[in-house]
Amino acid sequence: MSKIAVEDSLSSVKQALQSSGYEVTSLNQADGASCVVISGLDQNVMGFADATTPASVINAHGLTDEEIVQEVGRTTGQNQSF
Repeated sequence: MSKIAVEDSLSSVKQALQSSGYEVTSLNQADGASCVVISGLDQNVMGFADATTPASVINAHGLTDEEIVQEVGRTTGQNQSF
């Protein structure tokens, strides 16, 4: 199953992804993650301006937990139900 890094403030998203079978970790342990989910409220979530990751980044701002799970499924190629 895919490893998904999620911003700490998105606890309900973490739970939704775990319920859907994803391995969920925090942003500071994002190495090897298939995608990263951020709140979109802070553009500098990793603490420095030049942070890069090969993982896809999903901005959760304005999305429901279900929509985020669906987007993670599309991004990872593993469509999971909420």
